[in-house]
Amino acid sequence: MKAISLLLISCGLCMTSQAQDDLSKMFKDSTGHQPVIGTFKSTRIIMGHSNETLKKHELDFRVAHRFGDAGGSFGGGKTAFGLDNSTDIRIAFEYGITDDLMIGISRAKGSGDLTQIFEGLAKYRILKQTTDDHMPISLTVFGNVTVSTMTSNDDATSPSHFDEFTDRMTYVGQAILARKFGERLSLTLSPTYVHRNRVGYMDENNMFALGGSGRIKLSKRLAFIAEYYVPFRSQSSKDYYKSQGVEFFNPLGAGLEIETGGHVFSVNFTNSTAILENQFIPETRSSWLQGQFRWGFNISRRFSLFGKKDWKK
Repeated sequence: MKAISLLLISCGLCMTSQAQDDLSKMFKDSTGHQPVIGTFKSTRIIMGHSNETLKKHELDFRVAHRFGDAGGSFGGGKTAFGLDNSTDIRIAFEYGITDDLMIGISRAKGSGDLTQIFEGLAKYRILKQTTDDHMPISLTVFGNVTVSTMTSNDDATSPSHFDEFTDRMTYVGQAILARKFGERLSLTLSPTYVHRNRVGYMDENNMFALGGSGRIKLSKRLAFIAEYYVPFRSQSSKDYYKSQGVEFFNPLGAGLEIETGGHVFSVNFTNSTAILENQFIPETRSSWLQGQFRWGFNISRRFSLFGKKDWKK
C-alpha cells in the first residue's frame, strides 16, 4: 500500500507539474514574447536575401531573370528597351530543413567574369524579433558557394582561366539584420563578405560590402521594395580599372512585390546585370545615370511536401 501511495503521489506531482508547464506556455503564448511574422514575404528582396527562411518541408521553386539595358548605347527601341536581351537567368530549388534552416541549389547563366554557374546555399535564422521588443531585431546568416562550368579561357591572365578546379569557385557569407516597424515598413542591414578564388590583375579576391533594403506595404498583396549595396573596393583597384576604361558602380534596385497565395512575384529595375551576390557585389559596371538599368522579375512558387501548408511566417 505504501508503494502504491508513493506511486499515486508521484503521478499526481508529475500531472501537477505538467499542468503548470502547460499553463505557463499558454500564458507565455498569450502575453509573452511572440515572434513578429511576415517581415518580408519572400526569402529574397530584389537582388539579395531577406531575413526570412522557408518553413519545414517547404520546397520553393524560384526563377529570376534580368533583361538587357533599357537605355544607353545597347538599349532603346532597337532592343525593345532591353527585352530582346538577357543578362542573367537563375533557376533554383530551395528547401526548408526546419522552420529556421533552409538549403538550396541553383543554376545561373552568370553575368561577369564567370558564366555557367552552379550554386549551393544554406541559410539559418538565429534570432526572431518579438512583438513586445524583448528581441528588437531578427538575425539570419546566409552562405553560398558557386562553381563555374564554363570552358577555361586560353588567356592565362584572364579571371576565367582555370589552372585548378578551385579557380572556378567563389563564396559569400552574409549576416542579415532585419526589423519590422508596425504593419507597413520593414528594413534590413546586411554586412557581406565575398571571396573569389581567381580574379584579374588589380582586382580583389576578398571584398566586404554593406547592403540595405526596405519594404513598404501598399495594400494587402502589393508592396514597394528597394535595395542598395556598397562594396568596399580599394581606391588603387578603382583607379587602375578606371585607367583601363572600366568603372564600378554600387548595385541599386527598386520594384513592386505582388503576393498571390503560394506565389510571390516581383517586377524590378536594377543597374546590376548579375543575379548572384558573388557577381553583382564586386562586378556591377552599369550606371543608372547612363541608362544602363534593366527590368527583371523574380517568381517564387512554394510547395508543401509533407504536412499542411502554412504561409504565415
